[in-house]
Amino acid sequence: MPEATATNMMTGAEAMVRMLEAHGVRHIFGLCGDTTLPFYDALYRLDHKIEHILTRDERCAAYMADGYARVTKKVGVCEGPSGGGATYILPGLVEANESSVPILAITSDVGTRARGHYPLTELDQEGLMRPLTKFNAMIAHSDTVPDMVRTAFRTMTTGRPGSAHLGFPIDVQRGPANPDDLWAHPVHGHYPAHPFGPDPDAIDAALDAILSAKFPVIVCGGGIVLAGGETEFGQFVEALDIAVATTISGQGSIAETHPNCIGVVGSNGGVPETRELVEQADLVLFIGCRAGSVTTELWRYPAKGTRIVHIDSDPEVIGASYRTEVAVVSDARLALAALNKALAAKGPQTDFGGAKAIAPLKQKKWENFGHFAGSTDRPIKPERTIAALRAVLDDDAIVVGDPGTPCPYISAYYELRTTGRRLFSNRAHGALGYALSAAMGASVGAPGRKIVSLMGDGSFGFTCGELETAVRKAMPITFIVFSNAVYGWIKAGQKTGFNERYFSVDFDRTDHAAVASAFGVKSWTVEDPDHLIPVLKDAVAHDGPTLVDIISQPLQDAAAPVSEWIA
Repeated sequence: MPEATATNMMTGAEAMVRMLEAHGVRHIFGLCGDTTLPFYDALYRLDHKIEHILTRDERCAAYMADGYARVTKKVGVCEGPSGGGATYILPGLVEANESSVPILAITSDVGTRARGHYPLTELDQEGLMRPLTKFNAMIAHSDTVPDMVRTAFRTMTTGRPGSAHLGFPIDVQRGPANPDDLWAHPVHGHYPAHPFGPDPDAIDAALDAILSAKFPVIVCGGGIVLAGGETEFGQFVEALDIAVATTISGQGSIAETHPNCIGVVGSNGGVPETRELVEQADLVLFIGCRAGSVTTELWRYPAKGTRIVHIDSDPEVIGASYRTEVAVVSDARLALAALNKALAAKGPQTDFGGAKAIAPLKQKKWENFGHFAGSTDRPIKPERTIAALRAVLDDDAIVVGDPGTPCPYISAYYELRTTGRRLFSNRAHGALGYALSAAMGASVGAPGRKIVSLMGDGSFGFTCGELETAVRKAMPITFIVFSNAVYGWIKAGQKTGFNERYFSVDFDRTDHAAVASAFGVKSWTVEDPDHLIPVLKDAVAHDGPTLVDIISQPLQDAAAPVSEWIA
């Protein structure tokens, strides 16, 4: 079929490019394949504003789109070919969907008429993607490309944001589409689009419940940062002098240096002092938080029977795990604005003494951290690395952590001094290999900001091939590897839960600095803790990609802030 059937027509591939551009897409992360050739040719021939960033792996392309979306609040877009490309892109889609991050994956496919005749790379993409995405469809006809793209963007960015998938068969890419159908609602290129406010009666009931408590505690998830409600949240906290804890995803809702914020709570990144704060509460207010297993330490903190007020844009999460006294279904920013208005109408209230209650807990938390952060032991304790990193980085830096060794330490001890998305990890499914790629997406989305990616050596082995991409695109990211030659999270679990019966978790040490150097990355290896700060300063100041390989204490020997190991 010719690339265009008439002067007033365009191909499906061209329509896809124009529809992405109309939705404000300026970057696509992806990897080429035979079934994607018409789409690539359209990207080559057309005059547009989109930069395509060639990746070395479809999974990494999706993680890049995820990191990009988190720092820009725009939809992240990734693409890949049929068959293996579609299967490789899955981990990033499910992580983004469960983390309320809108990314669109476009996977090309075999021709529609070839299905059922055993063409190479044939796969039921629609069935594969259905349980992992908020929106999922195969584009069956080229003239429906504009409508399908609009539907994907609208679905991804409204309500609770999530991921979307569009299957794009090669004959659909070549078929005719009508240019008159090319239009978009620009609001759907960002999230949250069309945020909705609360029922006023629910706001009144929530405020009455909170004011009736003796010592309420707020546990906030990612919903506040996602909604851009940091200012409204700060006003509410200070008006009542109420105590605050956050989830890992909720970091940045309030500065962790704020006297009312204890920091991260839960089984990953929480410490005994943060648990103690939640135990004191006679009412817990969840805001933009699903109250899942990590946040609540398997639904033990808060204890069942604690009074609960829950604010979330997704009604399905409210009451899923706790009997809820008051439910407020709303965008977090709009709910907080309504609470502030209702509170102002009531006049001055007696404060709850949150800052006073937190002060001794916070002091104890940081005294315990200081004991380890000042250690001169070798291998280097992770706390020493986090302290050095905090000393070197300015408050505008963005830190991306993998879920293994780095996550509990940065969550507990990399104290955020400002609000906003300054630190994130893939907390929904916790796949290794996320941080290296997501940091690259963040670098594209936030040029001029310093991006630091932290990973264990297990994660490094998953995705180190993307270092070539970082060099090719001259991304000034600093990659930090906690090198301990073990899948440490699992080995720590075998130590505490299985009487030190270690099985198939240790591997040989890799010279990560040498590997990175082979890709063209300026690299260092650090074994002496006294060298951490000067090396990190040099790495952060360099104008290209850098890597610091830190010979680190393994998790099974460490005092990581993970409740099951402490117990």
